[in-house]
Amino acid sequence: MEKTRVVVIGGGPAGLLLSHILDQNGVDNIVVEQRSRAYVLSRIRAGVLEAGSVDMLRSMGLGERLDREGKPHDGTFIVWAGSEKLLIDTKKYTGRDMTAYGQTAITEDLYKARDYAGGHIIDEAENVKPHDMTTDAPHVTFTKDGKDRRIDCDYIAGCDGFHGVSRQSIPSDLMKVYEKGYPFGWLAIMSETAPLPDIIYANHERGFALASQRNERLSRYYIQCDLNDSLDAWPDERFWVELKARFPKDIGDAIETGPSIEKSIAPLRSFVAEPMRHGRLFLAGDAAHIVPPTGAKGLNLAFSDVYYLSRGLIEHYDKNNDAYLDSYSDMALRRIWNAERLSWHLTCLLHKFPDDDPFDQRTREDELAYLSKSEIAMAALAEQYAGLPFED
Repeated sequence: MEKTRVVVIGGGPAGLLLSHILDQNGVDNIVVEQRSRAYVLSRIRAGVLEAGSVDMLRSMGLGERLDREGKPHDGTFIVWAGSEKLLIDTKKYTGRDMTAYGQTAITEDLYKARDYAGGHIIDEAENVKPHDMTTDAPHVTFTKDGKDRRIDCDYIAGCDGFHGVSRQSIPSDLMKVYEKGYPFGWLAIMSETAPLPDIIYANHERGFALASQRNERLSRYYIQCDLNDSLDAWPDERFWVELKARFPKDIGDAIETGPSIEKSIAPLRSFVAEPMRHGRLFLAGDAAHIVPPTGAKGLNLAFSDVYYLSRGLIEHYDKNNDAYLDSYSDMALRRIWNAERLSWHLTCLLHKFPDDDPFDQRTREDELAYLSKSEIAMAALAEQYAGLPFED
């Protein structure tokens, strides 16, 4: 039987960052991850960081590669009606920029930092389960290499994603769930091609499109697709033709095409589970909430959860002060709901819905035109897109 102060269930970016922050502040912890390290590193996800997330990584000694390879942006462009264009100028209105830096690179950086610090990470753990969360003596059990193991702890951090065991271990009658599905998905590809210089959202009568990036020779593109589409129906050639058709001609012509190195279709979902605490179990990241990728809030919300939760745990051990732990759920949820609302609004504004008529498309175009002309409206949008400051 092992013992530690905090067991972190889940070895993705949120769990690894929480583990690293706790370790750097003298709080012993063990990460328990069900998948292999290779699998975790193979997941291609978010790639745009808010300034608050960048500051967190830098403060923990994780900024060297980020500053070298990440690409700062003053904001994100939106194009519509074939030629109209606006910039969500976060730099102008908030003084903060956004940084394109892929989740895989972040996870690699975190693994390297944890390995260097001698962090305790248990990969490929089967049948992971938290126990006795409402007592003063919680513990986590799992099977590793055919042997049953148990870790006693003071607290459990559930960072194991939407399908993980942490949230499922909380009685359903003690949790309120808010969920909204969307009648379309995103078809995404990664290609070893030079990206466009800017991150660009497109609203088009054929459907949404997004041009994003990972580094100077790695591009990430998305188009709205039917939920029932299969990857077989989207060979690379068809994807590139459709992608270019949804951007103004000058932007479409500037897109460098090439073979895809990764391709996937993902549904869009809005989801929040409240509260984010059950006794000595705390939920963080996708274990507690999901946002549509429109707005790039998913990973940034996970990092803000880590900010609040790590602060609470450090205050508990350093100062015997539980005020931040006790307010963790409420504080995190205020930021989460702001991001949920923004992501929902941008999703509705930029996508084509199955029951749309010309009136719907015209009203979307009018709102975009209004944003492009109103300093007040653009300032409010830029503030939310850049990410609200962390609460004290």
